[in-house]
Amino acid sequence: MTGLKRMLLEEKQRLEAICQKVNKRLENVPQGMLHLSSCKNQVQYYHYLPGEKKRGSYIPKANRELPCQLAQKSYDEKVLKLAARRLKQIQKILNDYEDEEIETIFLKEKPWRQELIQPVEPIWEQKEKEWMEEPYERMEVSEDAFVILTEKGERVRSKSEKILADYFYRNGILYKYEKPLYLKGFGIVHPDFTFLPRKLKKEIYWEHHGRMDDPVYAQKAVKKIQAYEENGIYPGERLILTFETTKTFLNTRLMETLARQYLDQKPRQNVSCASQSPMVKSD
Repeated sequence: MTGLKRMLLEEKQRLEAICQKVNKRLENVPQGMLHLSSCKNQVQYYHYLPGEKKRGSYIPKANRELPCQLAQKSYDEKVLKLAARRLKQIQKILNDYEDEEIETIFLKEKPWRQELIQPVEPIWEQKEKEWMEEPYERMEVSEDAFVILTEKGERVRSKSEKILADYFYRNGILYKYEKPLYLKGFGIVHPDFTFLPRKLKKEIYWEHHGRMDDPVYAQKAVKKIQAYEENGIYPGERLILTFETTKTFLNTRLMETLARQYLDQKPRQNVSCASQSPMVKSD
């Protein structure tokens, strides 16, 4: 299952945090257990200590803290036991599991053998190639608009989009510029850049908003972001957002950080974009 290892690692981290929290709460708890008894439709609390033959000592109603501590202790111990068991199971799976295992079998075959084999499912390079070759219609650009061409030869609408596109192109990050996307309840939008990262196996979108100090522009941008969210596409998951105003420009260091985090891009040295000033002014 693609992405299972990432999911397991996230669950492992969650359970480890739970164990740490519960262990801390169990550091200074009272000994013994809480026993409950019902008498005339009223609950009575008893404090049972190891070695006692009876149900324990009666806890007066005035001592509300001790029953709470003992009940919390019992709950925490059950949570800790379960979390520890699940962590052991997850670690066992992680020790013997890797994403793309089926694909790896094919890739380890000699090239001449690969030519003779039909994989049980397309390898990632085939899926990526098919995605890139899918035709689509971009938004029309006004003939009066200033011509801005990327290093790839595409025409974009702003200097900041050129900076972004050139960075992706130089670093081998495949993208589609202004590929149409239907958002239910909103209509067709054209994200500035669409990607298909290997680690996610789903399209993610990069929207750059360049005039956020223009109230009309900002209002439209907010409505579009809300439309993404209403369609299950959330910032920080499948939606990357960058912003500019007339005084705050595209931060290329942030751009590179976002690319590394979401687009399978590994840190590289001497990238030409990185050699620029971190704040790059656009039109």
